[in-house]
Amino acid sequence: MTTKDHPDEPRLLPWANQDGKPCYVIGDGRGLVSDFADELEEMQLCTAIQVLDHSRASLNRPEPLSPTELLFITNRLTESLTDAVRVADSRGRRLNQTLHAPCAD
Repeated sequence: MTTKDHPDEPRLLPWANQDGKPCYVIGDGRGLVSDFADELEEMQLCTAIQVLDHSRASLNRPEPLSPTELLFITNRLTESLTDAVRVADSRGRRLNQTLHAPCAD
């Protein structure tokens, strides 16, 4: 999807290519690729909410988690956060806003 002010500005898609580089589409936001991207973004955000809920429940258990369980949760949270940041970045670009630069350590 593009903005009315920037109809030819590429949209950041919610997936990367085989080399991990971002993918883009140019259009008016009504094509098959844009529709698929909208559906995938929605699915990614719903999945992130489910992973977060599961992680909270797991971390609040009375018995400690095993290293394998902690690694699994960490990997799923990292994947979900990566997807959510990409969705936020894409939507921010379409609103003509950008994400802030990464924080310095």
